Amino acid sequence: MNLGSFFLYLAVMAGVTYLIRVLPYVFMRKEVKNRFFKSFLNYVPYTVLAVMTVPAILSATDHFISALAGLIVGIVVAYFEKGLLLVALSACGAVFVAELIIRCFM
Repeated sequence: MNLGSFFLYLAVMAGVTYLIRVLPYVFMRKEVKNRFFKSFLNYVPYTVLAVMTVPAILSATDHFISALAGLIVGIVVAYFEKGLLLVALSACGAVFVAELIIRCFM
């Protein structure tokens, strides 16, 4: 990636982020009273974070299977409401073990 593409991507991301934050203020002058729409708006940040993070997780290792193992272990540990550090360490450990197993058999 050259420097021109980087700044173009950065400008597009900044513009999209700005629009997402400004448009609700422009179009909604009153308090939102619809329970469904309020609930929808509360989950938007989590959805955006997941959409940005999951593809990076699945392409961060040498093998897709080890990335998937780390993702699944991380989801399971997080489901049981463990701390962020334990979730991260568990996922990293799962990736490490999966990579070792894959390298032994390939």
